[in-house]
Amino acid sequence: MTVDEELTLLESHLRRLKIEYEIYFNSPQKRPPSDLEWKVLALLRKFSDGGGRLNFSQRFRYNEMAQRYAVYSDLWRKKARIREEGYRRPQDALLSVQGVRPEEHEAPHKVYGVRAHPEPFVVTDVKSERDKVEKLFVALSEAKKKAGENVSGSLESFNSFVQKKTQQIRKQYGCEQVEYSVDIADGKVKLTARAKT
Repeated sequence: MTVDEELTLLESHLRRLKIEYEIYFNSPQKRPPSDLEWKVLALLRKFSDGGGRLNFSQRFRYNEMAQRYAVYSDLWRKKARIREEGYRRPQDALLSVQGVRPEEHEAPHKVYGVRAHPEPFVVTDVKSERDKVEKLFVALSEAKKKAGENVSGSLESFNSFVQKKTQQIRKQYGCEQVEYSVDIADGKVKLTARAKT
């Protein structure tokens, strides 16, 4: 099975899992779809561990599904707790019926690879590694679009920012390479730069 076929399978499992959970929460006799969830988790783990096998578009597609699972699983956990303990507050009953609107919810924990971009970008010299900077710019822009943030600034201004930041960190820590990663914290996209030793 190719990577694309496995990603399509993951997408289909995730869609099915969402439906199964909806049926589970609306039917008192039903058991949670643990087997299907295990399959989803196994595929998510497989791709988070073998990130090098994925090309840029496959990684983006995987990452989008991993984030979707993070949001779903947190919602299911809350609903399961309410189902076990009973409704204690009016908003609990509301949650059970409606679910959570995405803009009000951010998963408090990271699941497998739920970094806005699963692999960090390692930069040594910005001038000779423009392709890396361009990919970093695309990853940052795509993550911001997904999070509903404004995407501002040009590739040129981003390039000069990365160049200055790289020089500054290399000088400060006496390192050759600087590692950049696109992360999501508290629902906001952030670019993190650290010295790579």
